[in-house]
Amino acid sequence: MLGMRHTEFWSRLDAALGSASSRTWAEMFVMAELGSRTAQEALDAGVAPKTVWAACWKHLGLPDRDR
Repeated sequence: MLGMRHTEFWSRLDAALGSASSRTWAEMFVMAELGSRTAQEALDAGVAPKTVWAACWKHLGLPDRDR
C-alpha cells in the first residue's frame, strides 16, 4: 500500500461500509489518531490517504486482508 491514492481510499471505504454510507461516516466519525478529526477533515488537511485508511481500518475492525 505504498502511496495510496484518494480514489483507492474511497474505494476501500465504500467496500467496507457501502457507497451509501461511507461518505457520511467519513464526515462524522472523529478519530483520535487523526488529531481528533474525521477522515474527511484529515484528508482535506493533507494527511496521507494511507494514514487515514489505517485509522479507519482499525476503528471499523476490518480483517487483516483489508489493511
